[in-house]
Amino acid sequence: MARKKKRTSRKPERQYEHPIPSREEILAAMEKSGRPLTLVALASSVGIETREHRKALENRMRAMTRDGQILRNRKNEYCLTRHLDLVTGVVTAHRDGFGFLLPDDGSEDVYLAAREMRTLWDRDRIAVRVRPGARGGRQGTLVEVLERATKEVAGSFIRERGIDLVIPDKDSNARVLIPRGKAGGARAGDVVRASIVKHPTLRADAIGEVTRVLGRGDDPGIESVMAILSHGLPDQWPESVQQYADALPEHVPAKAKRDRVDLRDLALVTIDGADAKDFDDAVYCEKRGDGWRLIVAIADVSHYVEVDSPLDQAALARGTSVYFPDRVLPMLPEALSNGLCSLRPKVDRLCLCCEMEVARTGEVTRSRFYDGVMRSAARLTYVQAADILEGKSRRTQAFLRDRLGALGDVHRAFAKRRRRRGALEFDLPQTKIKLDDRGRVNDVLVAERLVTHRIIEECMIAANVEAAKRIRKARIPGLYRVHDGPDPDKIDELVLFLQSLGIKLSSPKDVRPRDLSKIIEKAAGRPEAELIEAVILRCMSRAHYQPRNVGHFGLALPSYAHFTSPIRRYPDLLVHRAIKHLLRHGRSKGFRYALPEMEQLGQHCSRTERRADEAVWQVEERLKCQYLEDHVGDEFDVFVTSVAPFGLFVRLPKLQIDGLVHVTALPGDYYHPSAGGTELKGEQTGATFRLLDELRVTLVKVDPEERKLDFVPVGAEQNSSPRKRSGRRGRTVKS
Repeated sequence: MARKKKRTSRKPERQYEHPIPSREEILAAMEKSGRPLTLVALASSVGIETREHRKALENRMRAMTRDGQILRNRKNEYCLTRHLDLVTGVVTAHRDGFGFLLPDDGSEDVYLAAREMRTLWDRDRIAVRVRPGARGGRQGTLVEVLERATKEVAGSFIRERGIDLVIPDKDSNARVLIPRGKAGGARAGDVVRASIVKHPTLRADAIGEVTRVLGRGDDPGIESVMAILSHGLPDQWPESVQQYADALPEHVPAKAKRDRVDLRDLALVTIDGADAKDFDDAVYCEKRGDGWRLIVAIADVSHYVEVDSPLDQAALARGTSVYFPDRVLPMLPEALSNGLCSLRPKVDRLCLCCEMEVARTGEVTRSRFYDGVMRSAARLTYVQAADILEGKSRRTQAFLRDRLGALGDVHRAFAKRRRRRGALEFDLPQTKIKLDDRGRVNDVLVAERLVTHRIIEECMIAANVEAAKRIRKARIPGLYRVHDGPDPDKIDELVLFLQSLGIKLSSPKDVRPRDLSKIIEKAAGRPEAELIEAVILRCMSRAHYQPRNVGHFGLALPSYAHFTSPIRRYPDLLVHRAIKHLLRHGRSKGFRYALPEMEQLGQHCSRTERRADEAVWQVEERLKCQYLEDHVGDEFDVFVTSVAPFGLFVRLPKLQIDGLVHVTALPGDYYHPSAGGTELKGEQTGATFRLLDELRVTLVKVDPEERKLDFVPVGAEQNSSPRKRSGRRGRTVKS
């Protein structure tokens, strides 16, 4: 009889004695090996032996690949990106087919030709090999798609020659083929949401499936819905976050107020816009000797948002609140943003304070940070505060007049110091879109900028500067708001533009903020002031977040951080966490975030900020175009903002929107731009159109989908035979 085999229990795997190596340790191990490594070889080199921990290591390697730190080659080996001479970053697509790579390291943008863009969409993370461009700059060749940003799209459903397509609502030439039976009941002209089944290749368009019909293209609010979906903006809270928000108390618990500086007897006030719902900053100022005592109290968001909690992860994914004309996507649930973290009047709120001693010269001679508990004395709008300062409000309580008077005094001291250091101060008009009860555009207004706007701005800048000083002095990883100097090529264009106006830039080879500030000051009050400011602004680099401090060019400051809006900006929340760590421990040791992780957070927050700006701009431009659809055939006063071989770009000052006067709408002639691109001149007639020329034009065409306006000079529209809406005559509209 055969002997039964003895049943043996499987030997348990040895428990891993240390956590999965950090990114820095993995990079160090790969650097030490000096060659590409398979997952098995890498696991062995960092002491990982069990299957479960090897799986965790693989997940971490996947995240590092997504972030561009490493790549996998054809042999499934992991390689260090920095040894492959590759540049990683995020794609920004242009509607004309080409695009740019915005490098993770903040270096110069890389041009991507239309062929490279055939397989790419906006916000994809990629790695490229860089070479010098044919016309200067850098040009990239796609090596690897690290992460697809687009999992679904929103756009117009159309039927073209029997083929169903979704055209995403973005500035790109992307389109998605919808196979038969996958249209979800959509009809031509519907706005739909479609999931991506296959991404585009060099030879084929993307393939998708309609998952939801959102409405028709002219439905109220559809513009914001499309922007939210097409830019991938999170608009739903995870269940875990919603449960947390629902469980929050209505009032601040007594135990949370312990061991905090009690500011409830001070007349701290909030000053915000009339339609603001979240109040995250309050101010208090009193005369003290020759100077002032200034307190900037900021909602203590970090008390409620624990690091790495589901709420924290959701806030990080959003990165910032997004303000559309018809809705807000808050970074935090309303129970926090409009509730416990909102500094409402007459209720106790937790805050993190920056208290400053300000000399009469506007210099902050001393500052300190501390946890506080406050009770706002009043919620003021900018208009109400301005009326109190100007003595227009008769029933105002004396304490408000005194506090606002002191704030006005400290603002003037700050403003003088700002001018002395040469900080740039742009005064470009800001438009505000007014919607009616049905969500339709009722009017477009230019927002008035009052002295109270400037008061709050200067107080917030002062607190942000002190926060930057605090984290820099402690050498704790934190995010600075950095702003590099202008690009030299753009400065050359600026010099040519200013020369056309008879203005000389004093030091074009070494431009300082003070040089540009003087030009803005001299132009103030002149007709061309707005355009000069706009052109200077265009030559500036975009401010962004990073843990390496290089100063802020525009504000002419050696260090600057965002501290004052943690309800709506994630970088401010990170700065709060750094400062609170220092308050509790006195030094940076033991801080939750290491420098490499903070670098990644800075890049992410910069991307989410840019994503939000682009989404809001897209909606506002489309709404302005819809508003102008009812004014086709009307006359406007415009001025020339740019000259191109094919015509003139002109701006409607009131709406702050540009349109085109095509060269064919100008008096019959052959037109050529000047060498500096400042004028367009006819060969035979000598007719000349220059930058800043004021024109009287007729609006002949509006394309809200493309956000394009076409004008013709008054009198020329009879020849162009524009289609006017029935029942309307040419009505003059002053802009």
